[in-house]
Parts: sequence; structure tokens; C-alpha cells
Amino acid sequence: MARILVAEKIAEPALQRMRDAGHEVDIQVGLSPEELIEAVVGAQALIIRSATTVTAQVINSGKDLVLVGRAGVGLDNVDVAAATEAGVLVANAPLSNVVSAAEQTLALILATARNLPQAHSALTQGRWERSAWSGVELQGKTLAIVGLGRIGRLVATRAAAFDMRLIGYDPYVTQESAAEAGVELVSLDEIAARADFLTLHVAKTPDTTNLIDAAFLAKAKATLRVINVARGGIVNEADLAEAIASGQIAGAGIDVWETEPTTESPLFALPSVVVAPHLGASTAEAQDKAGDAIADQVLAALSGKPVEFAVNA
Repeated sequence: MARILVAEKIAEPALQRMRDAGHEVDIQVGLSPEELIEAVVGAQALIIRSATTVTAQVINSGKDLVLVGRAGVGLDNVDVAAATEAGVLVANAPLSNVVSAAEQTLALILATARNLPQAHSALTQGRWERSAWSGVELQGKTLAIVGLGRIGRLVATRAAAFDMRLIGYDPYVTQESAAEAGVELVSLDEIAARADFLTLHVAKTPDTTNLIDAAFLAKAKATLRVINVARGGIVNEADLAEAIASGQIAGAGIDVWETEPTTESPLFALPSVVVAPHLGASTAEAQDKAGDAIADQVLAALSGKPVEFAVNA
């Protein structure tokens, strides 16, 4: 029997599967960084989501750790290098939230196009502002998709149903592969020149940090609306706010933030911006999938079997 420390909420069926396998499931949600360093002592597995940071200190404190499991996709909150050096596997659930993230992207595209949150807020406060929140149609508009992986391709399929023109940028994808998704592969400069909507579906790396900044936005069309459901920091929030406030571009829909949680941003004061507190994976279906996937990884690791989604095997 192993002790599995669960530092964030995951679906109950996944927890029960690990109990049924004979393991102790130790749920300690809301730990401070110092408390996590103490709690991980003696644990063979650690399960987290996006709110918990697994530092080298945590890894080194968890001398019995076999696996750190991220019930979700991004691993920017895990020191994978430190885990690798310590011989600890790191695994995620890369397929768990792809549909939810794609649908959140379309929700933000529609919300920014039609100003729905702003109109809702005005009406519930007793103001009938029908003319103030006139929007634009998606049909015939150009959607640029930066990152043509699983989520980017799902977005392309859904946007095509709105009869949008699809262009994209991904240095790891061929013209032929992009064409199969109905996307014309172009350069970032051409995206700036042509896009009415821009959505991001790339990992946060040194190459993608501040990818959308003042220099990019200076080349953009005045009709551009920027959508980010990927990771905070890929879009420079201060540069984006300045571009929208000055009328350089039309607006934005932002789900992820450079610092999370965040309750202050220059983007919050702009009427053409729709914001959300990182809800891309916040559906019942995505949470169930993430829990099931990470339970699979933990049970495999603890029984000495191959871990399908290990990123450092």
C-alpha cells in the first residue's frame, strides 16, 4: 500500500479507484508552500492541478516520491528538471480538457463579438443599452489560430461551422497537415495583417512568453480581438490593455493570467474585454477525464508499469 497525497480537488470516482487498489488517499487541499513541503514527506505519489507549485524543495522533501501527477495539461507549475534529477516521474492528463478548452475558446470569441457579458451586466443593473452593445458577425471573419495541436484543431473545426476564414501559425506543423484541418499556414506577421480574431493554443515556453506584445499589436488590424485560453504570459497583458484602450485593436477575451489567482488587471477596466478566472478546463466532463487519467498514471507508476503520459520517462 502506498500513500497518495492529493493536494487539489479531483473527481471522487478517481479517488475511489485508488482506494480500491489498496492505497491510502490523503486529501489535503489548500496547503501553503511550506505545508506542502511537510505533507509530501512519506508520500509515494503527489496529485495536483494548476494551483499548486511543485518546486525542487517539494521534490527533495518527498524522498519516497515515485510520481507527481498533474490532473490537467500544463506543467509550468512543476519543476520537471528537479523531478527528473531525483528520479521522480512527472505525468499529466493531456487529453482531458481539449474539448472544454476548445469550447471555452469559442465561447470567448462569441462573447467578445457580441458583447454579451457587458449587455447582461447593464440589463441586470436596470439599463436597457441595446444600441451600446452592437457587435459583429463571425461569418466571413478571419480567425488566426496560433498552435495547431489537439485544441487548435478542435477550434478550427468549430469555427469552420461559423463560416470563418481560418489561418494559422505553428512552426512544427506542415502546410499539408494544416490544410487537413482546413487552416492556411502563414507567418506571424501575416496573422497580424489579416486576423479579425486571434486565438492562442501553445505551451508557455521562453519562445512563446510575450509572443503577443506591443510590437505584434502595432502591426494588427483595428478589428482584431485576442483570445487566450492557453497560458498567462503568452500575451503581454499591459501591452494588450494599452492597444485596446488606444483603439489600436478592438478587444479581447482572456481566460488565463500571468499571475494566478489575479484580481487586478488594467484589462478589467476596458469595456471591450471579456475576462474569466481560468475556466478553460472547468467542466464536469473535463474534471472527470482528468481524474480518471491521472489515477491511471498513479496506479501504473505504483505498480511498476509503464506510465503512458510521463513527460520525463
